[in-house]
Amino acid sequence: MSEEKDRELRALQAALAAEHAAVYGYGIVGGRIGDGQRTEARTAYDAHRARRDALVREVKDLGGRPVAASAGYALPFQVPDSAAAVRLAAELEDRVAGVYADLVRAAGGGRRTLAAEALREAAVRAVRWRGESVAFPGLAERAGTAPPSAAPTA
Repeated sequence: MSEEKDRELRALQAALAAEHAAVYGYGIVGGRIGDGQRTEARTAYDAHRARRDALVREVKDLGGRPVAASAGYALPFQVPDSAAAVRLAAELEDRVAGVYADLVRAAGGGRRTLAAEALREAAVRAVRWRGESVAFPGLAERAGTAPPSAAPTA
């Protein structure tokens, strides 16, 4: 496999791992979120499931073996109530945006276009959850808000 395809496959696998974590995380969000935001959380959950499934196909198309979901993921903070669930949803979207920014850099053609679309969608959802935007969605280090760990755990 060429170095370029290998880099693209690694970025696809990272995006897939982040989507697995987001699906898990939105399960937590859905259990804690208030009734008024439950539909938005369900819509995000469904979007992440669809992206996850598409990434599985993309990884296979490149000849890779899709990374499996973990049985569970460490949450970045306790989620005892609806306010914390909203913060978790924003954090999930930020993390997903970050891996899609990496995929935009690594991919070409149609995959780059799909990655850019996924990055935009995650950034929009993060703004909706947070109520404000960041200067460079998916590039936390440039926005001055880099999380302590860039790992795609939920």
